[in-house]
Amino acid sequence: MADRSTAAVDVADTSGEEPLTAKAGASTGDGKSRERDTAPQSTEETDRAGSSAAVSAPELHSGHKLARRYRLEECLTRLDGFSSWRAVDEKLRRAVGVHLLPAEHPRARSVLAAARSAALLGDPRFVQVLDAVEEDEIVYVVHEWLPDATELTALLASGPLEAHDVYQLAQQISQAMAAAHREGLSHLRLNPSAVLRTSTGQWRVRGLAVNAALRGIEVDSPQRTDTEAIGALLYAALTQRWPYEDDAYGLSGLPKGMGLIAPDQVRAGVHRGLSELAMRALVNDGSTASRQESPCTTPDELVRAIAEMPRIRPPEPVFTAPPEYQRTSFQQGSYGRPAPRAAQTAPVVVPPPPLQTRTGKVLKWGVAALLIAALGLGSWQLADALMDRDTPKQPETSQPADTTDEKPKIATHKITGAAEYAPDGSPQNADSVSNTYDGDSSTYWRSRSFVDGPRLAPYKQGVGIVYDLGAEKNVSAASIGLRYAGDRTTVELYAADSLSSGTPVGSMKKIGTTTTQSTTAKVDAKEAVTTRYVVVWLTHVPQAPGDQYSGSGYKQAITDVKLRG
Repeated sequence: MADRSTAAVDVADTSGEEPLTAKAGASTGDGKSRERDTAPQSTEETDRAGSSAAVSAPELHSGHKLARRYRLEECLTRLDGFSSWRAVDEKLRRAVGVHLLPAEHPRARSVLAAARSAALLGDPRFVQVLDAVEEDEIVYVVHEWLPDATELTALLASGPLEAHDVYQLAQQISQAMAAAHREGLSHLRLNPSAVLRTSTGQWRVRGLAVNAALRGIEVDSPQRTDTEAIGALLYAALTQRWPYEDDAYGLSGLPKGMGLIAPDQVRAGVHRGLSELAMRALVNDGSTASRQESPCTTPDELVRAIAEMPRIRPPEPVFTAPPEYQRTSFQQGSYGRPAPRAAQTAPVVVPPPPLQTRTGKVLKWGVAALLIAALGLGSWQLADALMDRDTPKQPETSQPADTTDEKPKIATHKITGAAEYAPDGSPQNADSVSNTYDGDSSTYWRSRSFVDGPRLAPYKQGVGIVYDLGAEKNVSAASIGLRYAGDRTTVELYAADSLSSGTPVGSMKKIGTTTTQSTTAKVDAKEAVTTRYVVVWLTHVPQAPGDQYSGSGYKQAITDVKLRG
């Protein structure tokens, strides 16, 4: 089973070389514009490139199939004896990226070994290697393809990042590289073109071990090399400048002869802690611009340094004040009103004395008649009461009081925001999340269509949405409107700590679960849970016919979500 449009990317980084398809700014494998990398190559890398120049890249064309499964679509890069392609996995109906090189290429064995080692890591913070094969005198490596991801080079083209985004970049990339080095894997080509941000805000690294193997790069201290590369990424994200004298990745280098200066001296308003963190990773002799701090020479040391920093929270959303309300002429009461006329003097009529007119006489006699009737009715009621006092009373039969307790009404919480929950970095339909709480049952958020079901695991643990209630509230029940009925839909409710997809559901507090075959799922908790963020998580989905968005298969769509407490 697999998601029909699982995306992926790991196209070869063209640092210092000319791509096949275009010059700087040509389309890359993830649909983004790629600036030419002008970072200088090492002597060892240049020598290795020369030794493999005699081995040409395999002469393949669009439409060629590998293993009767991977159909090549577009050649993105051809250099140094290997080529990179965008392809389609016809078995799982998804886009993939492919590296190709001849089996007799001097680096073919090292590329295969690097790809297989990276595939065994299985860390979702890296773009995954899906296949690595030697077949018909060709070695090819298949990777994920991420159409919703954006390179850091493209993000920096519009300016430096916010402090919270840089903090997340530093934390996620350093943790990912620390995990890789613990397994004996290094990157050695970690640059802005190798770092991607998905639509859910997660940072992912592509080309782990493979990019260096394709270029034959080897260093004596891989941990220090990758740590300095992370420092360069932070420096660029804070200042929109490359921390060396040469321009690279579409960024201007530092002024000649000035050496490395701290980011907060390059640009005003840079976060002080992040500036010092970048310098600790870049300046490995331990000297920073403002304080004497120990250097960070490994990703693990960088992770510990980030943990010691105060957490940087995202900026508060800025709401612009609405324009001052202007009353229209209709609301002011002047619409259709005739123009005022000149005042005319009218003769003054002297009213007659009170009750001397014809109407006054009628009113006077009417009041008198009412008083006489009231006196007569009062006398009759008094006599009736005196007669009842002498009559013996019958014992009254007591009726039991209705002691049925009414159940307290459960309040429906207002949902102030939401985001798709995709811990594996592969969202389903992130742009339509708001349709699930807009009050319109005709709009919905939908998952993609899956080949097998109804259980999505083990290939995908589930799909879902995390909702923001605006403040911490008691949640004891939920009503979820579904688009497709059938066998079967399983819904689980969890209490989360943020809108981020970084926390797995296994570490969240479970509120409740339910399974249904209808278009409505109702979840009742054993006890109310106090939380601000609630995850609606689908682990089983029914089979449904195809529509204008996707083919037939196992899928589900959410029309309305109501959270109660």
